[in-house]
Amino acid sequence: MDYQQLLAPVNQFLQCPTPAAWIKKARQPENLPLLLTDHMVCELKAAQTAMLLIRKYVADKESAQALLAWLQPYEAFTFRDGAEPDFLTIHKGLAKSVMPKTNGGWGQQLIDSMVLLIKEELHHFWQVRQIMIARNIPYVKITASRYAKGLLSEVRTHEPVMLVDKLICGAYIEARSCERFAALAPYLDDELRKFYLSLLRSEARHYQDYLALAQQIAGGEINDRVRFFGEVEASLIAGPDNEFRFHSGVPDAD
Repeated sequence: MDYQQLLAPVNQFLQCPTPAAWIKKARQPENLPLLLTDHMVCELKAAQTAMLLIRKYVADKESAQALLAWLQPYEAFTFRDGAEPDFLTIHKGLAKSVMPKTNGGWGQQLIDSMVLLIKEELHHFWQVRQIMIARNIPYVKITASRYAKGLLSEVRTHEPVMLVDKLICGAYIEARSCERFAALAPYLDDELRKFYLSLLRSEARHYQDYLALAQQIAGGEINDRVRFFGEVEASLIAGPDNEFRFHSGVPDAD
């Protein structure tokens, strides 16, 4: 499938495109190390989000510990100055078999979707890290953008609507990643362009998985909440932003 076909529903879902000012700054070679670093960390945070959803809503004690063990080497390296482990070997150990079984319904769907998402996000983490190593880009810790925090600040605080809102936020984060990969790809070198376009397929499915789960759990229409979070997301992307990150808004003028 042509990547433009994959992008069509993503662009329809999002309420605004990536601003030209962000693309202008992102395409400057001196900003590539920062973008790759933030992209790598975002992949881990996406895996963490999926893990937390499984742990909070469906995991038993044993499977919760297994999830923590899956992510621990990545978190230790990224956030706690841990040594760089063999991420590819660790990745091969991930399996749905350690997850609890449910009686069907949205619990099992959440497990199936989120475990697959965790595996893919951690694989993308490893791919970005390999690109950084090949280009002699050291990993340096950076601050997080306001983006995810801004979305999640609007999540309602009682269940089950809290979970519905979290899933809608996840859908927007994944969709924006997909859109931004495509927006940036034409300005990258051949290796990075091919890599970013290769991510579109899985990222496009991720946002749809989040929306399908939200719909299933809500048991009714979620259009109003989807529209609401779309407006919040668009304001974060189209508004001025004093930090430049993969999901940041309009950068300050240099």
